[in-house]
Amino acid sequence: MSTPNTPVLNAAGDVLRALVVEDEPNLADVLVRMLAFDGWAAEQARTGASALAIAQEFRPDVVVLDVMLPDTSGLEVLRGLREQNPAVCVLFLTAKDSLEDRITGITAGGDDYVTKPFSFQEVSARLRGLVRRAGIARPSEGTGLSVGDLTMDEEAREVRRGGKVVELTATEFELLRFLMRNPRVVLSKAQILDRVWSYDFGGGGHVVELYISYLRKKLGADVAPMIHTVRGIGYVLKPAAPSTRRERAAGAQ
Repeated sequence: MSTPNTPVLNAAGDVLRALVVEDEPNLADVLVRMLAFDGWAAEQARTGASALAIAQEFRPDVVVLDVMLPDTSGLEVLRGLREQNPAVCVLFLTAKDSLEDRITGITAGGDDYVTKPFSFQEVSARLRGLVRRAGIARPSEGTGLSVGDLTMDEEAREVRRGGKVVELTATEFELLRFLMRNPRVVLSKAQILDRVWSYDFGGGGHVVELYISYLRKKLGADVAPMIHTVRGIGYVLKPAAPSTRRERAAGAQ
């Protein structure tokens, strides 16, 4: 079973609250589930009216707000949210991707803008960035992961193997983080797709195979492998065998 990410906390040590305002039920449910897994206290609303009512009591720190709602415009909801709490961070989520729409959302008071289809890691990174820049989030402690000689600083988004920096794309980073948070656990392609890629991603298991191959190369083709294929099931990350590393080191001398 995968392990939830480090909670997102404020200066008082309370978990930050995220409100998802989205009328598409499946997307709303997935976002709330993923945000909860990612360390937020999350709630959802399906209409603009319910969003304002829930926000009044829930007092969200961040809002993921769909621009197109069944009863009103997301821009109108934004105005209501700002009246309740001028400091709330708002991330617009919409299918509209023209430059004009982006400018409209930002000039109306939105803090950031993500278009559908999206990747969850992008939404997560944007939200965490918003609360850090707003000074709402407490600086994270203990955000490091370590498996053998592989280390990851989740806050700085820095990966090292044997002390050497490994440059990764955003998707590669999220894939490796998922593996590192579940060391020695065999993860199926379906589990990896569900956690790393977007809710409506149209690809299949082949994209997992492709990105696993990318990671293997970047983690070092000339050193002992850490990502192993469990045929017919999936993949597992575990420390390289010490004996193998010594033999390779001796061979290099």
